[in-house]
Amino acid sequence: MPIIDLQRRMRQLGEIRIGHVVPTGKVRRDGKPGTRPAKLNHFRFTSPSREILASVADLYGGEVKPWTPANGGPSEFEVYSTTNRLPVLIPPQNAVSQWYELYAGSKCQRRCDGVTEHKQDRPCMCNPEKRDCSITTRVNVMLRDVPALGQWLLVSKGYYAAVELPPAAELLAQAGGYVAGWLGMEEKLVQRAEGPARFMVPTLDVEITPAALMEGKVTGAPAVASGPERVAITGGRPDYAALAADAKTADEVGKLWTRAVRAGHMDDALKATLTARAAELKKPAPAPDADTSDPYPDAMPDEDGAVEAEIVDDDDIEGIWFQIIAAAGPLGLTTAQVEAQFAEQNSGLHPSTASAARLREFLAALKGVRA
Repeated sequence: MPIIDLQRRMRQLGEIRIGHVVPTGKVRRDGKPGTRPAKLNHFRFTSPSREILASVADLYGGEVKPWTPANGGPSEFEVYSTTNRLPVLIPPQNAVSQWYELYAGSKCQRRCDGVTEHKQDRPCMCNPEKRDCSITTRVNVMLRDVPALGQWLLVSKGYYAAVELPPAAELLAQAGGYVAGWLGMEEKLVQRAEGPARFMVPTLDVEITPAALMEGKVTGAPAVASGPERVAITGGRPDYAALAADAKTADEVGKLWTRAVRAGHMDDALKATLTARAAELKKPAPAPDADTSDPYPDAMPDEDGAVEAEIVDDDDIEGIWFQIIAAAGPLGLTTAQVEAQFAEQNSGLHPSTASAARLREFLAALKGVRA
């Protein structure tokens, strides 16, 4: 018979962080450079695994770099992402845990529930009016789109996380299984005697109504909250069309393109959708009294719905690549086949590292085939 305690634990892949440490420019009494914590507007990931963080960076932006914890822990890697909202799976048990904790460096000295100090099984030692310990809230989630089996930990020592997350966790405990949701962060502004204070607070949203959750209706397609940020995930595939509709620049659409290709989600319909959205975002806004008719009459949909935006900047590699895929659609070529054909014609060069001139030559050749 399996050991139940070991069976129920899952590997921790890394940590999701909403802050980092920055230098103060001062020197401490021990001669070391002074530092202070600072908030971030986007999630930061740390992990011992460079490979796992590479997948995180592909999905959520950023670059994998070496990182050494300030408390002297073992060296790891980190990624400063470009997102503040993550699609996650939330476990029904132990999604959120809380303790009063006191640390000396990286070692926990006390871990208390407000009554009992559990490190040494003794009564709580803190003055309730002025505690030495800090409220420590831990959130455990799985990242839905990251190809690695395990959980990610987010730790917060803030008051608002302490009072807002546990009720959500108690409700999730009624599910009896993992629930699709979103881990986010939002800024709080508090007026204090010394002035206003701004800080980030982690949030949990679920893709199911509270009534359905209480009734155990967790299976099936998840519900979608209003707004493109809360996109339904079916079989691990995001709603790229909704994400593209919310994109503000063609570069954001390009990142969605890369994400879809690397996740194996790209198909002809999605190519057409992303290409059209990118072309739309490249059009300049008309002047207040300008003619609002189509400024690019030649950018007409093909039979498959893809749009060829003929006007692109000379160095707009992303725009040229969109046109290449649009031209390849009617030829029945997949993205992988296009990449292979480009490499064959360019001495093994991959399109991602090619110049705009080479991409333009390849585009002209494809259009010649179509003609």
